[in-house]
Amino acid sequence: MNNDKQRKVKVGIVQHFFSDDIDSNRSRNLAAIQNLADEGAELIVLSELHDSLYFCQTENVDNFDLAVEIPGEFTDIYAEAAKNSGVVIVTSAFERRAPGLYHNTAIVFEKDGAIAGQYRKMHIPDDPGFYEKFYFTPGDLGFEPIDTSIGRLGVLVCWDQWYPEAARMMALRGAELLIYPTAIGWNPDDTDDEKMRQREAWITVQRGHAVANGIPIVSVNRVGYEEDPTGDTSGIDFWGSSFVAGPQGEFLMKCTEHAAEDRVVEVDLQRSENVRRWWPFLRDRRIENYHGLTHRFLD
Repeated sequence: MNNDKQRKVKVGIVQHFFSDDIDSNRSRNLAAIQNLADEGAELIVLSELHDSLYFCQTENVDNFDLAVEIPGEFTDIYAEAAKNSGVVIVTSAFERRAPGLYHNTAIVFEKDGAIAGQYRKMHIPDDPGFYEKFYFTPGDLGFEPIDTSIGRLGVLVCWDQWYPEAARMMALRGAELLIYPTAIGWNPDDTDDEKMRQREAWITVQRGHAVANGIPIVSVNRVGYEEDPTGDTSGIDFWGSSFVAGPQGEFLMKCTEHAAEDRVVEVDLQRSENVRRWWPFLRDRRIENYHGLTHRFLD
């Protein structure tokens, strides 16, 4: 771990649209990784389930064929990219753990291509257009940060980003940066006002995690319209808007809602130390009174 007073890390964001051509998706991701590394990125984050279209719009057993082995071809490809580019990469995969047992898994690669660690998505949604419970078993690796050469990463995935408990657990275990690979969008039939409320709520809650824990966050969404293959719904229009925020929730970078973007932004990890001195939320927690948090509801 780097303990220098200046702890600035250049973070690369890959906000892409996707097709049903896995090889094409991978090629564009790899090109983006190399381009961002050439621009000085030291950490590169991809969006959720970036190998394919967002298949969870429907419940279809054939979609389990999209799952990959870990380790396997998927990890070999991104391990080589990390090694060749000399960057830490956060990827997202549909993991086939065993016959009939699948996870939504983030894999982090070190600069030398080694797998630094992985996180299995804990909170699994089941909503119209987001039928993830059909595909994914909830994670069993806990909320454990992943140590890398550029810092300790608190990697979570999409639906996890609505839960302050997940962010807090990562922070309490020493995460220096919260990272959220994401696939979230609008129902095209919603009104413009409702669309804006949904996106602003998504942004606000994550900025709140940054503030409450005094650490930066990186949230990377996919972008573009993806139709419902059954035709039962109007599909999903993924709203992009990937962003990086500092430990007071301040925007350091924000992408557009409509276009693919590859961006680099500098994040000062040392700033968290100063912010936590000014706002010592961890010091003032009344941990002796939080027992109810382990209950589903308090009647």
